[in-house]
Amino acid sequence: MSASARPAVRRGPGLRLRLTLLATGLVAIVSALLLWLGWLLVGNVVSAVPRLPGETTVRVDGVPVPTHQLGAVLRESAREQVLVVGGSAFVTVVVAAAVLAWTVTGRVLSPLHEVTEYARRLSVESLGERIGLEGPRDEVAELADTFDAMLDRLQSAFESQRRFVANASHELRTPLSVIRTELDVTLSDPDADAAELRRMAGVVREATTKSERLVESLLLLARTEGAELAVREPVDLTDLVHRALSAVSGETRERGLSVHRCAEPTFAVGDPALLERVVGNLVENAVRHNVDDGWIEITTHGGPRWALLHVVASGAEVAPDRAEALFEPFRRAGVPRTMRTGAGLGLSIVRAAVLAHGGRVRAEPVSGGGLAVTVELPVAP
Repeated sequence: MSASARPAVRRGPGLRLRLTLLATGLVAIVSALLLWLGWLLVGNVVSAVPRLPGETTVRVDGVPVPTHQLGAVLRESAREQVLVVGGSAFVTVVVAAAVLAWTVTGRVLSPLHEVTEYARRLSVESLGERIGLEGPRDEVAELADTFDAMLDRLQSAFESQRRFVANASHELRTPLSVIRTELDVTLSDPDADAAELRRMAGVVREATTKSERLVESLLLLARTEGAELAVREPVDLTDLVHRALSAVSGETRERGLSVHRCAEPTFAVGDPALLERVVGNLVENAVRHNVDDGWIEITTHGGPRWALLHVVASGAEVAPDRAEALFEPFRRAGVPRTMRTGAGLGLSIVRAAVLAHGGRVRAEPVSGGGLAVTVELPVAP
Protein backbone atom coordinates (compact mmCIF):
# COMPACT_ATOMS: atom_id res chain seq x y z
CA MET A 1 0.00 0.00 0.00
CA SER A 2 1.39 3.41 -0.94
CA ALA A 3 1.91 6.17 1.57
CA SER A 4 -0.91 8.20 0.03
CA ALA A 5 -3.34 5.28 0.29
CA ARG A 6 -2.69 4.48 3.95
CA PRO A 7 -5.56 5.38 6.26
CA ALA A 8 -4.92 8.30 8.57
CA VAL A 9 -4.26 7.22 12.16
CA ARG A 10 -5.95 9.48 14.71
CA ARG A 11 -3.93 9.84 17.91
CA GLY A 12 -6.82 10.93 20.14
CA PRO A 13 -10.22 12.63 20.16
CA GLY A 14 -10.83 14.80 17.16
CA LEU A 15 -10.68 18.57 17.32
CA ARG A 16 -14.44 18.81 16.90
CA LEU A 17 -15.08 16.56 19.91
CA ARG A 18 -12.50 18.37 22.03
CA LEU A 19 -13.97 21.79 21.22
CA THR A 20 -17.47 20.49 21.97
CA LEU A 21 -16.38 19.05 25.31
CA LEU A 22 -14.54 22.26 26.16
CA ALA A 23 -17.53 24.49 25.33
CA THR A 24 -19.95 22.17 27.15
CA GLY A 25 -17.72 22.02 30.21
CA LEU A 26 -17.43 25.81 30.34
CA VAL A 27 -21.22 26.21 30.03
CA ALA A 28 -21.76 23.55 32.74
CA ILE A 29 -19.35 25.28 35.13
CA VAL A 30 -20.91 28.71 34.57
CA SER A 31 -24.46 27.31 34.89
CA ALA A 32 -23.59 25.43 38.10
CA LEU A 33 -22.04 28.57 39.53
CA LEU A 34 -25.14 30.62 38.69
CA LEU A 35 -27.40 27.92 40.17
CA TRP A 36 -25.39 27.91 43.38
CA LEU A 37 -25.48 31.71 43.60
CA GLY A 38 -29.25 31.69 43.02
CA TRP A 39 -29.73 29.02 45.71
CA LEU A 40 -27.61 31.03 48.14
CA LEU A 41 -29.25 34.39 47.41
CA VAL A 42 -32.82 33.03 47.55
CA GLY A 43 -32.14 31.44 50.92
CA ASN A 44 -30.68 34.64 52.33
CA VAL A 45 -33.51 36.79 51.01
CA VAL A 46 -36.24 34.53 52.37
CA SER A 47 -34.47 34.27 55.73
CA ALA A 48 -34.85 38.03 56.08
CA VAL A 49 -38.66 37.71 56.43
CA PRO A 50 -39.69 39.70 59.56
CA ARG A 51 -40.88 37.68 62.58
CA LEU A 52 -44.59 37.86 63.24
CA PRO A 53 -45.70 38.96 66.73
CA GLY A 54 -47.05 36.48 69.19
CA GLU A 55 -46.96 32.73 69.37
CA THR A 56 -49.25 32.09 66.44
CA THR A 57 -49.06 29.57 63.63
CA VAL A 58 -49.37 29.96 59.88
CA ARG A 59 -49.98 27.39 57.20
CA VAL A 60 -47.33 26.81 54.55
CA ASP A 61 -48.41 24.34 51.86
CA GLY A 62 -51.16 23.11 54.25
CA VAL A 63 -48.75 22.50 57.08
CA PRO A 64 -49.05 24.61 60.32
CA VAL A 65 -45.79 26.35 61.12
CA PRO A 66 -45.01 28.37 64.27
CA THR A 67 -44.19 31.98 63.48
CA HIS A 68 -40.70 31.78 64.95
CA GLN A 69 -39.86 28.98 62.39
CA LEU A 70 -41.49 30.65 59.41
CA GLY A 71 -38.25 32.10 58.00
CA ALA A 72 -36.40 28.79 58.10
CA VAL A 73 -39.28 26.89 56.50
CA LEU A 74 -39.69 29.44 53.73
CA ARG A 75 -35.92 29.40 53.10
CA GLU A 76 -35.81 25.62 52.73
CA SER A 77 -38.88 25.63 50.51
CA ALA A 78 -37.48 28.37 48.26
CA ARG A 79 -34.10 26.65 47.99
CA GLU A 80 -35.79 23.36 47.12
CA GLN A 81 -37.77 25.00 44.33
CA VAL A 82 -34.62 26.71 43.05
CA LEU A 83 -32.84 23.35 42.93
CA VAL A 84 -35.73 21.63 41.14
CA VAL A 85 -36.35 24.35 38.56
CA GLY A 86 -32.68 25.32 38.28
CA GLY A 87 -31.58 21.69 37.94
CA SER A 88 -33.93 21.15 35.03
CA ALA A 89 -32.75 24.38 33.44
CA PHE A 90 -29.13 23.35 34.10
CA VAL A 91 -29.52 20.04 32.26
CA THR A 92 -31.38 21.72 29.40
CA VAL A 93 -28.72 24.42 28.99
CA VAL A 94 -25.82 21.93 29.10
CA VAL A 95 -27.43 19.62 26.52
CA ALA A 96 -28.30 22.56 24.29
CA ALA A 97 -24.74 23.88 24.62
CA ALA A 98 -23.32 20.48 23.65
CA VAL A 99 -25.57 20.20 20.58
CA LEU A 100 -24.91 23.79 19.54
CA ALA A 101 -21.13 23.45 20.05
CA TRP A 102 -21.07 20.19 18.06
CA THR A 103 -23.02 21.79 15.19
CA VAL A 104 -21.09 25.05 15.11
CA THR A 105 -17.65 23.42 15.34
CA GLY A 106 -18.64 21.05 12.55
CA ARG A 107 -19.52 23.93 10.28
CA VAL A 108 -16.43 25.90 11.28
CA LEU A 109 -14.08 22.95 10.80
CA SER A 110 -15.55 21.73 7.52
CA PRO A 111 -13.12 23.89 5.46
CA LEU A 112 -10.28 22.44 7.53
CA HIS A 113 -11.46 18.93 6.65
CA GLU A 114 -11.46 20.00 3.02
CA VAL A 115 -7.84 21.13 3.31
CA THR A 116 -6.92 17.86 5.04
CA GLU A 117 -8.59 15.71 2.39
CA TYR A 118 -6.89 17.67 -0.35
CA ALA A 119 -3.49 17.28 1.32
CA ARG A 120 -4.10 13.54 1.69
CA ARG A 121 -4.86 13.19 -2.05
CA LEU A 122 -1.84 15.24 -3.05
CA SER A 123 0.99 13.56 -4.97
CA VAL A 124 3.87 14.55 -7.22
CA GLU A 125 1.59 14.21 -10.26
CA SER A 126 -1.07 16.57 -8.80
CA LEU A 127 1.19 19.38 -7.60
CA GLY A 128 -0.43 21.68 -10.14
CA GLU A 129 -3.75 21.62 -8.28
CA ARG A 130 -4.62 24.27 -5.70
CA ILE A 131 -7.22 24.47 -2.94
CA GLY A 132 -8.42 27.98 -3.74
CA LEU A 133 -10.65 28.02 -0.66
CA GLU A 134 -13.55 30.44 -0.96
CA GLY A 135 -15.50 32.09 1.82
CA PRO A 136 -14.59 34.41 4.69
CA ARG A 137 -10.93 35.31 5.07
CA ASP A 138 -10.44 33.67 8.45
CA GLU A 139 -7.67 31.53 9.94
CA VAL A 140 -8.70 28.45 7.91
CA ALA A 141 -8.61 30.46 4.69
CA GLU A 142 -5.18 31.75 5.70
CA LEU A 143 -4.05 28.17 6.26
CA ALA A 144 -5.35 27.17 2.81
CA ASP A 145 -3.60 30.13 1.18
CA THR A 146 -0.38 29.24 2.98
CA PHE A 147 -0.73 25.65 1.80
CA ASP A 148 -1.25 26.84 -1.79
CA ALA A 149 1.85 29.03 -1.53
CA MET A 150 3.81 26.05 -0.22
CA LEU A 151 2.60 24.00 -3.19
CA ASP A 152 3.82 26.76 -5.52
CA ARG A 153 7.29 26.50 -4.00
CA LEU A 154 7.23 22.70 -4.07
CA GLN A 155 6.11 22.63 -7.70
CA SER A 156 8.87 25.08 -8.62
CA ALA A 157 11.43 22.96 -6.76
CA PHE A 158 10.23 19.72 -8.41
CA GLU A 159 10.27 21.28 -11.87
CA SER A 160 13.74 22.70 -11.24
CA GLN A 161 14.91 19.29 -10.05
CA ARG A 162 13.45 17.59 -13.11
CA ARG A 163 15.14 20.09 -15.42
CA PHE A 164 18.38 19.63 -13.54
CA VAL A 165 18.25 15.83 -13.86
CA ALA A 166 17.27 16.02 -17.53
CA ASN A 167 20.04 18.50 -18.33
CA ALA A 168 22.61 16.55 -16.33
CA SER A 169 21.61 13.36 -18.16
CA HIS A 170 21.91 15.15 -21.49
CA GLU A 171 25.32 16.59 -20.61
CA LEU A 172 26.62 13.18 -19.49
CA ARG A 173 25.10 11.39 -22.48
CA THR A 174 26.94 13.60 -24.97
CA PRO A 175 30.52 12.59 -24.05
CA LEU A 176 29.45 8.98 -23.56
CA SER A 177 27.93 8.96 -27.05
CA VAL A 178 31.16 10.40 -28.44
CA ILE A 179 33.20 7.71 -26.69
CA ARG A 180 30.94 4.90 -27.93
CA THR A 181 30.87 6.24 -31.49
CA GLU A 182 34.66 6.54 -31.66
CA LEU A 183 35.12 3.05 -30.25
CA ASP A 184 32.55 1.50 -32.62
CA VAL A 185 34.04 3.23 -35.68
CA THR A 186 37.59 2.26 -34.77
CA LEU A 187 36.76 -1.33 -33.86
CA SER A 188 34.76 -1.80 -37.06
CA ASP A 189 37.77 -0.75 -39.17
CA PRO A 190 40.07 -3.77 -39.60
CA ASP A 191 42.74 -1.59 -41.22
CA ALA A 192 42.98 0.91 -38.34
CA ASP A 193 46.63 1.76 -37.77
CA ALA A 194 48.43 3.26 -34.80
CA ALA A 195 47.68 6.83 -35.94
CA GLU A 196 43.95 6.09 -36.08
CA LEU A 197 44.08 4.49 -32.64
CA ARG A 198 45.94 7.50 -31.24
CA ARG A 199 43.36 9.85 -32.77
CA MET A 200 40.55 7.78 -31.25
CA ALA A 201 42.31 7.75 -27.89
CA GLY A 202 42.63 11.54 -27.97
CA VAL A 203 38.91 12.01 -28.65
CA VAL A 204 38.01 9.53 -25.91
CA ARG A 205 40.34 11.27 -23.47
CA GLU A 206 38.79 14.66 -24.25
CA ALA A 207 35.26 13.29 -23.74
CA THR A 208 36.31 11.56 -20.52
CA THR A 209 37.86 14.78 -19.22
CA LYS A 210 34.64 16.65 -19.94
CA SER A 211 32.60 14.01 -18.10
CA GLU A 212 35.00 14.18 -15.16
CA ARG A 213 34.73 17.98 -14.96
CA LEU A 214 30.94 17.75 -15.15
CA VAL A 215 30.75 15.17 -12.36
CA GLU A 216 33.11 17.23 -10.18
CA SER A 217 30.99 20.33 -10.76
CA LEU A 218 27.80 18.45 -9.89
CA LEU A 219 29.35 17.10 -6.69
CA LEU A 220 30.63 20.55 -5.71
CA LEU A 221 27.22 22.10 -6.38
CA ALA A 222 25.50 19.41 -4.30
CA ARG A 223 27.94 19.87 -1.40
CA THR A 224 27.74 23.68 -1.49
CA GLU A 225 23.99 24.28 -1.71
CA GLY A 226 22.58 24.84 1.77
CA ALA A 227 25.83 23.76 3.46
CA GLU A 228 27.56 25.34 6.43
CA LEU A 229 31.13 26.57 5.98
CA ALA A 230 33.74 24.35 7.61
CA VAL A 231 36.45 27.05 7.45
CA ARG A 232 36.26 30.80 7.97
CA GLU A 233 39.38 32.89 7.58
CA PRO A 234 40.41 36.14 5.87
CA VAL A 235 40.98 35.71 2.12
CA ASP A 236 42.44 38.33 -0.24
CA LEU A 237 40.12 38.50 -3.27
CA THR A 238 42.72 40.43 -5.26
CA ASP A 239 45.18 37.58 -4.86
CA LEU A 240 42.52 35.09 -5.99
CA VAL A 241 41.86 37.23 -9.08
CA HIS A 242 45.60 37.25 -9.90
CA ARG A 243 45.80 33.46 -9.65
CA ALA A 244 42.65 32.95 -11.72
CA LEU A 245 43.96 35.23 -14.48
CA SER A 246 47.28 33.38 -14.48
CA ALA A 247 45.44 30.09 -15.04
CA VAL A 248 43.72 31.43 -18.19
CA SER A 249 46.53 33.67 -19.43
CA GLY A 250 47.23 31.43 -22.43
CA GLU A 251 43.64 31.51 -23.64
CA THR A 252 43.46 35.25 -22.95
CA ARG A 253 46.49 35.95 -25.18
CA GLU A 254 45.27 33.54 -27.87
CA ARG A 255 41.93 35.35 -28.19
CA GLY A 256 43.41 38.83 -27.91
CA LEU A 257 41.48 39.84 -24.81
CA SER A 258 42.44 43.00 -22.93
CA VAL A 259 42.23 42.63 -19.15
CA HIS A 260 41.99 45.54 -16.71
CA ARG A 261 42.03 44.92 -12.97
CA CYS A 262 42.70 46.88 -9.82
CA ALA A 263 45.40 45.85 -7.36
CA GLU A 264 43.72 47.08 -4.17
CA PRO A 265 43.84 44.33 -1.50
CA THR A 266 40.32 43.32 -0.56
CA PHE A 267 39.71 40.81 2.19
CA ALA A 268 36.60 38.71 2.74
CA VAL A 269 36.02 36.10 5.41
CA GLY A 270 35.15 32.57 4.34
CA ASP A 271 36.35 29.26 2.98
CA PRO A 272 39.49 29.87 0.86
CA ALA A 273 38.80 26.89 -1.44
CA LEU A 274 35.22 27.95 -2.16
CA LEU A 275 36.13 31.59 -2.66
CA GLU A 276 38.89 30.55 -5.05
CA ARG A 277 36.30 28.57 -7.00
CA VAL A 278 33.97 31.59 -7.06
CA VAL A 279 36.65 33.89 -8.49
CA GLY A 280 37.95 31.19 -10.83
CA ASN A 281 34.51 30.47 -12.28
CA LEU A 282 33.79 34.16 -12.87
CA VAL A 283 37.14 34.73 -14.59
CA GLU A 284 36.79 31.56 -16.70
CA ASN A 285 33.29 32.58 -17.79
CA ALA A 286 34.52 36.07 -18.66
CA VAL A 287 37.18 34.54 -20.92
CA ARG A 288 35.31 31.61 -22.47
CA HIS A 289 32.06 33.46 -23.18
CA ASN A 290 33.85 36.52 -24.53
CA VAL A 291 34.38 37.56 -28.13
CA ASP A 292 37.73 37.65 -29.90
CA ASP A 293 39.62 40.90 -29.20
CA GLY A 294 37.17 41.65 -26.41
CA TRP A 295 37.79 43.10 -22.97
CA ILE A 296 37.49 42.15 -19.30
CA GLU A 297 37.36 44.48 -16.29
CA ILE A 298 37.77 43.14 -12.74
CA THR A 299 37.52 45.38 -9.70
CA THR A 300 37.63 44.63 -6.00
CA HIS A 301 36.66 46.97 -3.22
CA GLY A 302 36.55 46.58 0.55
CA GLY A 303 34.00 48.21 2.85
CA PRO A 304 33.12 48.15 6.54
CA ARG A 305 30.68 45.27 6.09
CA TRP A 306 31.04 43.89 2.55
CA ALA A 307 33.87 43.03 0.19
CA LEU A 308 32.89 43.59 -3.43
CA LEU A 309 34.05 41.71 -6.53
CA HIS A 310 32.90 43.10 -9.87
CA VAL A 311 33.61 41.18 -13.10
CA VAL A 312 32.51 42.79 -16.38
CA ALA A 313 33.25 41.30 -19.79
CA SER A 314 32.22 41.82 -23.39
CA GLY A 315 30.38 39.04 -25.17
CA ALA A 316 27.09 38.06 -26.71
CA GLU A 317 23.91 40.04 -26.13
CA VAL A 318 22.01 38.99 -23.00
CA ALA A 319 18.36 39.92 -22.55
CA PRO A 320 17.73 41.82 -19.29
CA ASP A 321 15.08 39.34 -18.18
CA ARG A 322 17.47 36.39 -18.73
CA ALA A 323 20.46 37.68 -16.78
CA GLU A 324 19.41 36.30 -13.40
CA ALA A 325 18.33 33.01 -15.01
CA LEU A 326 21.99 32.33 -15.87
CA PHE A 327 22.51 31.30 -12.25
CA GLU A 328 20.31 28.26 -12.87
CA PRO A 329 22.15 25.01 -13.68
CA PHE A 330 23.02 24.38 -17.35
CA ARG A 331 22.19 27.93 -18.46
CA ARG A 332 24.66 29.66 -20.78
CA ALA A 333 24.76 33.20 -22.08
CA GLY A 334 24.50 33.14 -25.84
CA VAL A 335 26.33 29.81 -26.14
CA PRO A 336 24.90 26.71 -27.84
CA ARG A 337 24.17 23.78 -25.52
CA THR A 338 26.44 21.59 -27.66
CA MET A 339 29.49 23.72 -26.91
CA ARG A 340 32.32 21.48 -25.74
CA THR A 341 33.79 23.84 -23.12
CA GLY A 342 31.86 24.21 -19.91
CA ALA A 343 28.71 22.55 -18.61
CA GLY A 344 26.65 25.57 -17.61
CA LEU A 345 27.30 25.07 -13.88
CA GLY A 346 29.82 27.85 -13.28
CA LEU A 347 27.41 30.56 -12.15
CA SER A 348 25.29 28.01 -10.26
CA ILE A 349 28.32 27.08 -8.19
CA VAL A 350 29.14 30.77 -7.72
CA ARG A 351 25.66 31.50 -6.37
CA ALA A 352 25.64 28.46 -4.06
CA ALA A 353 29.07 29.34 -2.65
CA VAL A 354 28.23 33.02 -2.18
CA LEU A 355 24.96 32.18 -0.39
CA ALA A 356 26.84 29.72 1.83
CA HIS A 357 29.02 32.67 2.91
CA GLY A 358 25.97 34.82 3.63
CA GLY A 359 26.70 37.05 0.65
CA ARG A 360 24.84 38.32 -2.39
CA VAL A 361 25.37 37.94 -6.12
CA ARG A 362 23.63 39.50 -9.12
CA ALA A 363 24.11 39.63 -12.88
CA GLU A 364 23.30 42.45 -15.30
CA PRO A 365 23.63 42.67 -19.09
CA VAL A 366 26.21 45.07 -20.55
CA SER A 367 25.17 47.56 -23.17
CA GLY A 368 26.52 46.39 -26.51
CA GLY A 369 26.91 42.78 -25.38
CA GLY A 370 28.38 41.05 -22.39
CA LEU A 371 27.64 40.40 -18.76
CA ALA A 372 28.48 42.09 -15.44
CA VAL A 373 28.49 39.96 -12.28
CA THR A 374 28.72 41.57 -8.85
CA VAL A 375 29.55 39.53 -5.73
CA GLU A 376 29.25 40.90 -2.22
CA LEU A 377 30.90 38.90 0.58
CA PRO A 378 30.94 39.64 4.32
CA VAL A 379 34.20 40.88 5.80
CA ALA A 380 33.39 39.27 9.16
CA PRO A 381 31.70 35.99 10.13
